[in-house]
Amino acid sequence: MKKLFYLSLITLGLMSCAQKQQFPDAAFPLKVADVDPNRPMSSAMKRAFQHYEAPRLLDNELYTNFKYTELKGFDYNNGDGTISRRDPSKIIFENGQYYVWYTHRETPLPPQGKGNANDTLPSTDWDLAEIWYATSKDGFTWEEQGVAVTRPPKPKPGWRSVATADILKFKGKYYLYYQAFNAPSGTYDEAKDAYDICPVALSVAVSPDGPWTPVNKVVIPFGESNEWDWRVIHDPMPLVHDGKIYLYYKSGMDQRDANRKHWDCWGLAIAEHPEGPFKKHPLSPVMNSGHETMLFPFREGVAAIVGTDGIEHNTIQYAEDWVNFEIASVTQLLPTAGGLFSPDAFTDSKNADGITWGLSHFINAGGNWKKQYSKLGRFDCDLSQSVHDPTMKRSNVLMPNDLYFKYGLTKKQRERIEKENSQRALNQ
Repeated sequence: MKKLFYLSLITLGLMSCAQKQQFPDAAFPLKVADVDPNRPMSSAMKRAFQHYEAPRLLDNELYTNFKYTELKGFDYNNGDGTISRRDPSKIIFENGQYYVWYTHRETPLPPQGKGNANDTLPSTDWDLAEIWYATSKDGFTWEEQGVAVTRPPKPKPGWRSVATADILKFKGKYYLYYQAFNAPSGTYDEAKDAYDICPVALSVAVSPDGPWTPVNKVVIPFGESNEWDWRVIHDPMPLVHDGKIYLYYKSGMDQRDANRKHWDCWGLAIAEHPEGPFKKHPLSPVMNSGHETMLFPFREGVAAIVGTDGIEHNTIQYAEDWVNFEIASVTQLLPTAGGLFSPDAFTDSKNADGITWGLSHFINAGGNWKKQYSKLGRFDCDLSQSVHDPTMKRSNVLMPNDLYFKYGLTKKQRERIEKENSQRALNQ
């Protein structure tokens, strides 16, 4: 019934548009510069001129390719799955060098699954983890400095694992927001009818080198029962706008549907002080897609690289008012759970330049689930007003043929196709 209702609305809308359709007096011009944006156009061409920043990719400041480079300086114990680094924070430049924080796991064995986890064996790649940090002079070669935020004693939040940190610099102090796990990841919480209940925690320091002092309170409260963010709040991502802390976070709806099909969306909470109290924006969720999303100030607004999951995945979006996001471009090979070097993340600039690089993680570094671990890599791009790199604006990124054939049909899919072919032959 719902589907019929929505189709009826669409049909009525199309009929209404058809009745009001106006046609141009002349053919569409050859040169883009000669196009009158107000002339009658098809829906597709109207979007090109009115919805996106520019009709050509080459002119769109919020379109880019992404190029990747292996990092130097990190050891992964010969890839046996016992050491993992993932979910890098934003990158900041302090004391003549770059700093990044990330989830670090070092365990006797790779992840064993929830049923086999114990005090020393992890359930998942981010279980039994701590927040570590590294520094670099050039962004390619890194020196690991060690732990920044360790797991506190039981039963304080995060005693099982602390993970997925992001950094904020505000009025001379540094703040790390992260997820605090009190049970092995994958543990079912009967009260919330959900998995991975991990509140957002916070630690503060007067230097990026620490020491970090935990605030020991839940920073972003869960929603009330039956609200969209009641079950989980993940991936805190703070920025500074209008003198306030704008903290974007992920939550998921419909988590207990069949096959755990859920809908990842992003909310916004705003506070005068890094420790809160945070007030959730009444229009939250403010983004309808993105299991992993990266945000950065751009011009007077905020841009978002929207990665996997959702109807608008693989897009770069923009919200001039920091709330109402629109698609600015569609691209490919996006970084996963990236931490951006965003020089204007905390400057409160009214004309932010954008970004050109960052770090992301690769979760299949082990090659199979028996040696599951993640590693960090660098990506470069052109999402900057001051950089103009045409090679980053191409649309025909060609991948090796073997990559396509590697992800072929499963045995079950081949059997279905063979059955369909046999049935057609019988019916002919």
